[in-house]
Amino acid sequence: MSAPLSTDLRQKYNVRSVPVRKDDEVQVVRGTFKGREVVITKLRLDKDRKSLLDRKAKGRAAADKDKGTKFTAEDIMQSVD
Repeated sequence: MSAPLSTDLRQKYNVRSVPVRKDDEVQVVRGTFKGREVVITKLRLDKDRKSLLDRKAKGRAAADKDKGTKFTAEDIMQSVD
């Protein structure tokens, strides 16, 4: 989920929009809270987006687990002796 930036921020960061995350401060431009500056406390994601994020997290966890170190403990001990 992303939100558009104001014109001065667009020029500063050279992008039109940025992803919205928890604890971000945003200005509401539509609806009953229009004009207020609020803090994002919770994001409601649809089930497809949530499953995509879960799948990515599982893949990263598996990659970190498989990665390990470059050398095994036996290799290190042999080089010490």
